[in-house]
Amino acid sequence: MGGKWLAALRTPVGACSAVLLVVVGALAVLAPILWGVGADATDTGAIQQGPSGSHLLGTDSLGRDIFLRVLVATRLSVGLAVTATLIGLVAGVILGMAPSVLPRRLGRLVVSAVGIAVAFPALLLALFLAVIFGVGMQGAVLAIGLAGAPSFARLTQTLAASVAGRDFVSAARVVGVGRLRLMTRHILPNIGEPLVVNATIGAGNALLAYAGLSFLGIGVQAPDYDWGRLLGDGLDRIYTNPAAALAPGVAVVIVGLAFNLFGETAAAVVGTRTRTLRPGREPTSRAALPSSGGGSVLAVENLRVAFGSATPVRGVSFTVAAGEAVGVVGESGSGKSLTALAVSRLIEPPGVVTADRLEFMGAPLNTTPDRLLGTSLSVVFQNPMTSFNPTRRVGRQLAEVSEQHQGLSRRAALDRAVDRLRAVHVTDPGRRARQYPHQFSGGMLQRAMIGMGLMASPRLVVADEPTTALDVRVQREVLRLLAEVRARENAAILLISHDITVVAQACERVLVMYAGRIVEDLPVGDLDGGARHPYTRALIAAVPGMDTDREQPLAVIPGRPPEPDAMPDGCAFAARCPSASDRCRAADPELATAGPGHRVACWHPADLVIGATGGAA
Repeated sequence: MGGKWLAALRTPVGACSAVLLVVVGALAVLAPILWGVGADATDTGAIQQGPSGSHLLGTDSLGRDIFLRVLVATRLSVGLAVTATLIGLVAGVILGMAPSVLPRRLGRLVVSAVGIAVAFPALLLALFLAVIFGVGMQGAVLAIGLAGAPSFARLTQTLAASVAGRDFVSAARVVGVGRLRLMTRHILPNIGEPLVVNATIGAGNALLAYAGLSFLGIGVQAPDYDWGRLLGDGLDRIYTNPAAALAPGVAVVIVGLAFNLFGETAAAVVGTRTRTLRPGREPTSRAALPSSGGGSVLAVENLRVAFGSATPVRGVSFTVAAGEAVGVVGESGSGKSLTALAVSRLIEPPGVVTADRLEFMGAPLNTTPDRLLGTSLSVVFQNPMTSFNPTRRVGRQLAEVSEQHQGLSRRAALDRAVDRLRAVHVTDPGRRARQYPHQFSGGMLQRAMIGMGLMASPRLVVADEPTTALDVRVQREVLRLLAEVRARENAAILLISHDITVVAQACERVLVMYAGRIVEDLPVGDLDGGARHPYTRALIAAVPGMDTDREQPLAVIPGRPPEPDAMPDGCAFAARCPSASDRCRAADPELATAGPGHRVACWHPADLVIGATGGAA
């Protein structure tokens, strides 16, 4: 990071901004000390003189040296501009974060108010507020600061929305982190740099605005003075002594330029670091849930996830028993991840989750306390690089679970975090706990993510494609680790994957999803020879084996899945199915029993046998 700043400061813009800021800072500190007395000294024999050897810019109506007064005014002018910028930044961040913390209606009211305020020119809004707060230094500072707050609020809302969808924020929600703590510990640190850059640029605008108010007589009042007041005093003599008016104006331009150039330099450094609808048809009736005895950890019946009139998850029903590993497979867009997010209570508005039954550990999921959910439900996301907050050490992120839900002290929680990292086979866990996520490899981060779930005693682990971004060796280690967690904690596993072979290795039962529905539910042992749905057989046939003929094109499933907002009548797979009939295109089949522990939703369940090579025999 230091190297990037040095490289940026070597550029013409960076060097110029650095020199100007150093000079301005030195003047702000030293000028009142060195020349404060001389700037206030009156000389009745030298009233309103022009530039001379004794007075470089002449004197004012009391014979005071204008040049010294311009230098001394640096501290007050810059200080007031920075103070106003800080007020605007703090108020803007609070307003920008408020919609995420307040109730929805109140949050919308704040967003609307910010939108209205942004529509007004900042200087016009500052003049309006200055009248309300009154004439004087404090009133002008508040007016300029609050006039700049709407732009910071809009920026904060935009940046926070982009970060709120990241996996590490979802992980924090799963462990039960409160909204306020989520904002201050996970979102705000990740949007701080753009805010600081914009504040640096905004300081130049605040300087110009404050000088304008003082020029109009609303800002700094006698006997204090800033560049705006000096400019107003010198304007009366613009024709006899132009320097008296030009000098404070030039000072405002130079310092404003310094702030803006530094903002551009900071932006360059930060920039290198960041890089009407037809509703779908629903099944006319629902298949009964398969019984799993009294040990069901998760029970789902007729789960639907809707975004407006689009319903990407339609009538999903299944159960997961304690200690059971269930896999969910299907193409991208089949509804796998949305199902996982719904059972993890991570669907955000405008998404709407409904179900006839959605229970976790025997209690309705939507009323399960956050503390219970945070200690009993663990989520492992697809991309380990986005599953952790990049601004916080890994150990502290794991420790947050125990601090929130188990009441442990910071030290005790960190010790447990080190122990959990050791449990998931992270080498040198003490040192690793003090490192940041970017210092971990992808596989190591995935282990740490599983370790976060083990900070408590999870009853259900929802793993949303946890091996997709990993190589084969690390993939095997992660699957083995999930198996260890399952055996040690008697935890249920819900494994989401697009790779049916991964599910076959790690699970006992497979749910095959297509177009938002479960089309087949079967034991893993039936995959090779007992799959009955044409889509399941097509998925299996698309997996190449060691004896696959490399001279032949790889098997693919022709066509594309339907869009969630344009579901066809009848079976959603009919357009891609070689066995489809008129009945398939007219009515959507229900899940029906096809054998022990086996359900299939198909009007023509296949009687073909899957051969050992993975193709249809």
